[in-house]
Amino acid sequence: MPVPRPRRIDSIPSASGGIARLVCGRLRERGIPLAPLLSKAGLSVEQIDNSSVRVEAGSQIRILDLAAAALLDDLLGFHLARDYDLREVGLLYYVLASSDVMNDALEKAARYGRINNEGVLLKFHTNRETVLTFEYTGVDRRSDSHHIEFWLASFVRLCRQLTNRRLIPSRIRVVHHRKKTPAEFRSLFGCDIEFGATTDELVFPGAVALMPVVGADRYCEEALAHRTPTRTSLRASVENAMAPLLPHGKANAVEIARRIGMSRRTLARKLSSEDLTFSAIAEELKGDLAKHYLKASDLPISQIAWLLGYSEVSAFTHAFKRWTGMTPRQSRAQGHRVAPRSAAKTRNRRRSPSGR
Repeated sequence: MPVPRPRRIDSIPSASGGIARLVCGRLRERGIPLAPLLSKAGLSVEQIDNSSVRVEAGSQIRILDLAAAALLDDLLGFHLARDYDLREVGLLYYVLASSDVMNDALEKAARYGRINNEGVLLKFHTNRETVLTFEYTGVDRRSDSHHIEFWLASFVRLCRQLTNRRLIPSRIRVVHHRKKTPAEFRSLFGCDIEFGATTDELVFPGAVALMPVVGADRYCEEALAHRTPTRTSLRASVENAMAPLLPHGKANAVEIARRIGMSRRTLARKLSSEDLTFSAIAEELKGDLAKHYLKASDLPISQIAWLLGYSEVSAFTHAFKRWTGMTPRQSRAQGHRVAPRSAAKTRNRRRSPSGR
């Protein structure tokens, strides 16, 4: 019988660790020592106190279970999700709030989840119903109840805040078992939950997908505000239209031209008359924003990659090294002393205006 090969470190699913840090905050409030519980979950206090450190998805599930026992709280995941400020979700909140309608917001949530949480895969589809499905990858679903209940309560609250309406799910189904729907669940969700189901899903009426979102794209606004206004009016218009679309993979020449009121061909011609190309502007904007995000925030590099439109951290790292001669981590470690070698090169490099 073949001996199982050990799992590679980079194959272990991880997450940003926000839930683990919330539960550790609750433990500290109650005066319960963290170190012994974290050790049982394969974590340390240093990891929890460093917000840039990712946490293995399995360890996050284990610390929730251990904390629930220590706090004598069988609904801990739900209580954490019910009580925290939704802005603590961080970048995910602003990614969703930058959408026009809920359909876009939920598609972005699914796309963002692939880079931010490798342990739980969020899937979204809509037809007659708006359906969010949570699939565990690389971790044992059977061992969890608090983690999935946290996500369900969080997404119901997020959807309500984004639409400014008290949306009621059509149904909620979860794999784990409870004897009945707790009264606190029914109060928040507005419906019963089917326990012991074959899938974890949150379902709203189909009309929810078309509801408008009320929100603001804070990160892009702050990032653009730091840039010096020494730009031509056309270039500034392109950059201002481009920045909010970068996180969502829609910052292409056709969409930017439409948003500033001209055809793609007209945009290309006008940029050419100023010795500019769409691709060059996009490259320099992303490079400039990357340096700003690294210097002016403690955002994890995976989230910075998302803000710039990269679905893989490796693609962002490669681009950043091309712009600056170093990796994002090297830049951050060296106090953000980034050599701006890319700017002149990017301005002079003429590319097709159809670039993304």
